[in-house]
Amino acid sequence: MARSLGVCLVCGEPLRYFEEVQEVTCEECGRVETGHAVCEAGHYVCDQCHRARGVEHVLTVCAASDLRDPVALAQQIMADDALYPNGPEHHTLVGAALLTAYRNAGGALDLDAALAELRRRSLAVPGGACGYWGTCGAAISAGMYCSIVLGATPMTPVPWGQTARLTSRILGRLADVGGPRCCKRSTFIALQEAAAYTAEAMGLTMELPAQATCTFMARNAECLRTACPFFPEHGRA
Repeated sequence: MARSLGVCLVCGEPLRYFEEVQEVTCEECGRVETGHAVCEAGHYVCDQCHRARGVEHVLTVCAASDLRDPVALAQQIMADDALYPNGPEHHTLVGAALLTAYRNAGGALDLDAALAELRRRSLAVPGGACGYWGTCGAAISAGMYCSIVLGATPMTPVPWGQTARLTSRILGRLADVGGPRCCKRSTFIALQEAAAYTAEAMGLTMELPAQATCTFMARNAECLRTACPFFPEHGRA
């Protein structure tokens, strides 16, 4: 399958998105379901097939990492071709990188159990949520991290509010940058905001680079380039 430019994984053609769902058949596993996108040649790959390798790679790397910097950890993971330029595997990546950096920075956390819970939750967030749900999988994943660390449930007043506060901060920054979607850009923003919020609300400081610079532009046909805060020419995060 093609792994460049965020296009069709079967043939490399651009994707076409629909406002309403259509019946589609996955080219990889044969599953028939409803979906919002096919390529110009009509190919469709389901979320389960799209993120299978990527999710397992994310969890394997995080379980063994001693990094306290979630951005550096995410960049390490995204450099592997198990992760596509865009896709729902990033919905696991953000929360997993944050949980790992939190534990490594001194947070009290059973990382194996936390990653297993994050995996269960993140697999429920479909690809395309950023366009169809009015939210972003990266923000949701950061919210999952916050919820797991704080023990939030629908009935916990303070942790409930803290988790919502974090996701709202991330979504605000994403909205300011605008579209189209870029899972790398969303990942960097979610990690930066979550690390800052962790220091403010939980008193635990993760490490962050002085500037976050994207190295994945050549793999994203919709890159905003100089309009993106992580484009190399900015020389700033």
